[in-house]
Amino acid sequence: MTPVPVQYTTADISDIGLIQPLWDQLNAHHHANARAFREVYSGWTFDDRKQYFEKLAERGLIRIDLARDPATGRYIAYCVSSLSPDLDGEIESVFVEERNRSAGIGSELVSRALAWLREGHAQRIRVSVADGNEEAFAFYRKFGFFHRMTVLEQRKD
Repeated sequence: MTPVPVQYTTADISDIGLIQPLWDQLNAHHHANARAFREVYSGWTFDDRKQYFEKLAERGLIRIDLARDPATGRYIAYCVSSLSPDLDGEIESVFVEERNRSAGIGSELVSRALAWLREGHAQRIRVSVADGNEEAFAFYRKFGFFHRMTVLEQRKD
């Protein structure tokens, strides 16, 4: 695959709306692949997620790494990461449009987020992978993320 030219930028919580079209695609992906909690994704809106990110920003630090196609000016990928006052780091959300995958864009975004978290002296860095998205495990393993525990949640039926 020929690498696509990409411009990388960093934003803060004031620019969270830039990721909405991409987040909507991620939410649709989770909805399509979820097994036990599909209804969560059908009822979840970007405004819900935006409020969550804004609360994180109030309590700590948040960073948004963006990848943009310079030919079209469209954002094609993002990574949101956070650092709590207790120095807990988290890769909160990552998405690369399907047609731009396997070009190293997601790896670059996660690498940037991890560097920022290390500069912020994160004591622990986590990433959560949604049920049905286990294919992402291999991607995160490249960055040293491994299963530590499995969290089971009871459905509200």
